[in-house]
Amino acid sequence: MFATLRQNQPIMETSSNYGAFIERFLLPPSSSPPGHAPLPLTSLTFAVKDIFDVKGYVTGFGNPDWLRTHPVATSTAPTVLTLLKAGAACVGKTVMDEMAYSINGENIHYGTPINPCAADRVPGGSSSGSAVAVGAKLVDFSLGTDTGGSVRVPASYCGIFGFRPSHGAITESGVTPMAQSFDTVGWFARDPKTFTSVGRILLQLTEVSAVRATRIIIADDCFRLSSTPFDLITQVVTKAAEKLYGGDVLKHENLGDYVKDNVPSLNHFMTKEKTDQVYNIPSLAALSSAMRSLQRFEFKSNHGEWISAVKPNLGPGISERVSEALYATGEDTDICHAIRRELRDALTSLLGDFGVLMIPTVPQGHLACCPLLESLDFARLFPSPLFICCLETN
Repeated sequence: MFATLRQNQPIMETSSNYGAFIERFLLPPSSSPPGHAPLPLTSLTFAVKDIFDVKGYVTGFGNPDWLRTHPVATSTAPTVLTLLKAGAACVGKTVMDEMAYSINGENIHYGTPINPCAADRVPGGSSSGSAVAVGAKLVDFSLGTDTGGSVRVPASYCGIFGFRPSHGAITESGVTPMAQSFDTVGWFARDPKTFTSVGRILLQLTEVSAVRATRIIIADDCFRLSSTPFDLITQVVTKAAEKLYGGDVLKHENLGDYVKDNVPSLNHFMTKEKTDQVYNIPSLAALSSAMRSLQRFEFKSNHGEWISAVKPNLGPGISERVSEALYATGEDTDICHAIRRELRDALTSLLGDFGVLMIPTVPQGHLACCPLLESLDFARLFPSPLFICCLETN
């Protein structure tokens, strides 16, 4: 099995790189002066999603027509430079879902990276190659972006650590936008030590002191959407929490009811939601609709002119989503921003300073590879708690 790389690059066997890389190169790290301690990320390697600018390379955004019609980057994204200055070496760019408009991890042009945990299952996207590169031990860590789950979903599917920080916590300069109200830079790693070391660099945390969780809230209604038995999940969490903090920190909440009672602007979208679906919490389904409404409008504002002019060849599912976005009017934009503000205030009240809200990343285990996957809109089928994190920013 082979995957063709861009611009007449050598063909590389998928079996050797799991189809994770779209382009291999080496950006050497900085080194510490003689007599000084090693830099914090010395000897580590990383890869970046093909959405980050790297000087001398075209940022391909997961689509050959985008690659063909855009110039070579004249500078490298600051986040990449920060990691190089911390001693890590960048070894290439990774495959992503086209225009970051999917969380499945499939790309009709460059191939679907092989999930190192289960070769017959999708790796999750849109930061698919970045997650696979880490899970397959091709790099120590990697960079991705997360708009609606694009770090968290592939981390879940590939069995590694993945983090979406608060919106704006890491600069998005030099990153092709998808929908800037939700776009965030995130990262992946296999082990907690590397994961923490990279996080301290990206978040510019020189000293971090441990804090004690004041409450751990399990969103019962969200976990009941999961295909994993509810008791199995809560037993594991309960034992871990009691061991670390004592049983008094554990709380249970029906998150859908809480959101409905504390985010009044959601009524605008609640009237448009079907309430008789099996996988449905009406208020969270409304959050999903609000998020996607604003996402479509911002995507159109960012890329609508290019799409209309170039008419790119887009894969199934991506094509339908992009076409839908081109009809976005932005009439709900003010309401969507009001929902974000109300949700932020509601969750701040719920969690306090050091609270933890536990919600599932996806409603079921990683899905089998299937040509029809991209034709399904999983945000509609499973209004995931992912959108809680996307709408609740800063």
